[in-house]
Formats: sequence, structure tokens, C-alpha cells
Amino acid sequence: MKNTLVLAFVLGGLSVAIGAFGAHGLKPHLDAYQLSIFEKGVQYQFYHSLAIGICAALMGKIEGMRCASLFFALGILFFSGSLYLLACRNLLPFGVGWAGPITPIGGLFFIAGWAQGAYAAFRLPKD
Repeated sequence: MKNTLVLAFVLGGLSVAIGAFGAHGLKPHLDAYQLSIFEKGVQYQFYHSLAIGICAALMGKIEGMRCASLFFALGILFFSGSLYLLACRNLLPFGVGWAGPITPIGGLFFIAGWAQGAYAAFRLPKD
């Protein structure tokens, strides 16, 4: 639980820092479309950082929350990470065309996290 809660706070804090960097540091270097891609990565990172925190809070009460939080963390890595790379492709000294197919894999990890959470909740005894 402790490590998952730390992860949630670190990823949440990073989403704020990365978002500020995009809004202030990258804005002059990205066009509107690239900036919207970057912002989408920040948005999903922040939402799923909160979801990881909720998983951490429920870990002692609901079996399966550790697995859901892992899926969310992998989703952040693959989905948000690939969007950050794709948005900044013109600024990077290496090609990132490989990152395009990675984005939907991250989306699948997000869906898996929500599905795992739903399954864990479904298995709870009735009120």
C-alpha cells in the first residue's frame, strides 16, 4: 500500500510539473495540435495518478487493487509517455515513429485497470 501511495503522489506531482513545462516551456515550440497531444498526455496521467491513489487506499479492503494500480501505472507509461514523445517529435534528436503504436497499448492498460477495479468490486459481498 505504501509504495503504491507514494507512486500515486509522485506521478500526480509529475503530471503538474510536466503540464507546467508544456504550458510554459514548450508552448513556443509546439503548434496547437502538438500542444493538444501533450496536454492529453498530462490529463490522462493526472486522472490515473488519482486512480492509483484510490487503489492504494482500498488495498487493505478490496483484493485486486494492486493489480489495477499496476495497470494504471503501465497505462501512464505507455499512453502518456508516447504522447509526450509524439508531441515533441520535432524537438527530439531521435525518431519517435515507433511511439505511435504504443499509445493504444497504454489505452488498453487503462481499460484493464478500470476493468480490474470493476471485477474486484463485483466480487465484494453484497451490502
